[in-house]
Amino acid sequence: MNAHKENDWVGLNRQLSFGVHRLVGWIFWDPIGIARYEALGVPGGQGYYIATRAAPLAPAGAQAVTAAFGSIHPDFVKFSIEVAAAHTDFGSVTEVRNGAVADGLATHVPDIVEPLATFASELWNVVDALPSAGRVLFGAHREAPRPGDDSALSGCLSAWLALNCIREWRGDTHWMLQVTQDISMTAAMVLDATWRGYQGDWLPRSRGASDADLALASEELTARGLATDGVVNAAGVRTRQEMEDRLDALTSEPWERLGWPRSEELLGIINAAGQRLMARVDATAGPLWMPAGRVRGEGS
Repeated sequence: MNAHKENDWVGLNRQLSFGVHRLVGWIFWDPIGIARYEALGVPGGQGYYIATRAAPLAPAGAQAVTAAFGSIHPDFVKFSIEVAAAHTDFGSVTEVRNGAVADGLATHVPDIVEPLATFASELWNVVDALPSAGRVLFGAHREAPRPGDDSALSGCLSAWLALNCIREWRGDTHWMLQVTQDISMTAAMVLDATWRGYQGDWLPRSRGASDADLALASEELTARGLATDGVVNAAGVRTRQEMEDRLDALTSEPWERLGWPRSEELLGIINAAGQRLMARVDATAGPLWMPAGRVRGEGS
């Protein structure tokens, strides 16, 4: 049963955003997608996550992608974009990723293919109506080609792509909020790790943070009263929660445009698939990856 009251758009947004992240994020660790990316000529499929997620923006260069991603070390981004550009083109990158999405959904969650496909047109109407100012990664995804045939699997992929646009719209908004807080990239990841219940420094290091980066982040957070003796304290967790609450309040517009009945129906479809897709991440990457798709505390 969905835990929100009717017309509680913030609460519904919180649940849908979590579900959409699960529906989208599994593909970035999928071995079939990586193999198809490697088949384009990219050695070992290196940089798959960054190149496939950023493909519509990647022709603008690594610095543009770094600015849009917010939490991934610039060297990781630069390597991923450059190795892709040296062996293929980003239109092909998008094409193989989309093919892996369609095949993966049909394989792992076949029961949602037809019902999700019925949302494609409505979701694109929502996407096209959303404001894009300050949301560059969203804007790049919105401009990317959309599936054109009428099959259920094509419609499901189309709906998935529209939901990915909405996910990136929320993500761009998240980074705008972080900028207003003047929190550095690594400090934000340290805060996020504690808020999510991740132990140690695995989460910031997974984004490329070095010992020096972590030391600077500790100094920054301590100076702001958000850490004590290098450990994020209650004030730090509260600050991170306040940012999340603000984000939820600012990003309910897509579902308000879709309408309450269809948004609830969509949530039911997504929730039916979420745990199975997270199990796919666990099996292919491990139980710590994709923190935003996990219930807080699962990564401990």
